[in-house]
Amino acid sequence: MPNIKEILGITAVVISIFSLFPYISDIVKKKTKPHLYTWVIWTPLTFMAFFSQMSDGAGAGAWTTGVTAILCLLILALSFKFGTKDITRSDKVMLAGVVGATFLFIIVRNALLSIILVTFIDVAAFYPTIRKSLKKPYEETLSTHNFAAIKHFISIFALEKISLITALYPSAVFLANLILVGVLIKGRKK
Repeated sequence: MPNIKEILGITAVVISIFSLFPYISDIVKKKTKPHLYTWVIWTPLTFMAFFSQMSDGAGAGAWTTGVTAILCLLILALSFKFGTKDITRSDKVMLAGVVGATFLFIIVRNALLSIILVTFIDVAAFYPTIRKSLKKPYEETLSTHNFAAIKHFISIFALEKISLITALYPSAVFLANLILVGVLIKGRKK
């Protein structure tokens, strides 16, 4: 019989999967236009966050990060065809940060340094989507980001070991999604 942390981990995974159905549907219908660079950045970072969490004993609390990484890969593929590609200098700086984080993750193998860098860059990668959403708040699927905040919040309680390495990423992404949800709600009220 699963313990409470496994139940919370499974719940977060289910939310991860079902929250992206409307997002993917909206992408294909051309209602949502994901920012290509955001997903180019988020995909490898989410995989790195997952491996860092697992290396420090996160257990069921990391499951949603792993599933999210796989789903990011799917959205990245869709972004090439359906996404927005208004690339700015700051987007290029973020991409350079991902390359640097990847290098540190592979070469240095310091999980704490990696998760701090991965988390910082991942949260900063919200900037292109927030910038786009300030202008076009209906080009993002509000429910997906709302559920993303919820799944990361639940995953924190599913962590089998709570440490900076296991909890920093889901905590920061939870807050970043809340901010994006706020931007979308405020922009839609105008």
